[in-house]
Amino acid sequence: LGALLLATPVFAQTDTSVEVTAGVFVGRIPCELGVVVELLADANAPGQFILKMNKMTYQLSPVQTSTGVVRLEDKKAGAVWLQIANKSMLMNQKLGRRLADECISPAQAVAAQAMKANPVPGLLDAAIQAPAGPASASLPAPELASLPAPAPASSAAQ
Repeated sequence: LGALLLATPVFAQTDTSVEVTAGVFVGRIPCELGVVVELLADANAPGQFILKMNKMTYQLSPVQTSTGVVRLEDKKAGAVWLQIANKSMLMNQKLGRRLADECISPAQAVAAQAMKANPVPGLLDAAIQAPAGPASASLPAPELASLPAPAPASSAAQ
C-alpha cells in the first residue's frame, strides 16, 4: 500500500469570506459554567479556524449570513460557532444542543457594557414613550376603531 496522504481542504477566499473572517474574535474565550474555548486562525488554511474545547477540536469554515452574525461551521462534525457583538456560542447540530454558551471575548465584554449603558429602545418602547398631547389623544386606537359601536342605553333596557 502507498502512503496515505491527509490533506487539509483548500478554502478559496472570496470577498464574502474575507468580510466574515475579519470580524472573528480569536483567542482564549471564557464561557458560562467554567467552559473555555480556544479559537485560532488556521495557519495552514487561510480563512478557516480551529476551535478547541476540552478534548474536542473542530475545523471551522465561515458561512455567510443575511443578518451579519458571524457563523463558522464544521459540517462534518456538526459544530456551529455563532458570534454576535456581545457574546458567542458553540452548538452541535447533529446532537441538537449547545456545547458552550455565553462565551465572551474581551472585545465582546466591551460591547456588552456599551449595550447596557446605551440600550436601544425597542419598537414597543418607542410607542409607549410617545408624548400624549391633544393631537394624539383625539386619534382612536387602531384596535378600538375596528370594534362595533356600543348600542344606545335605551335599546339595551328593552
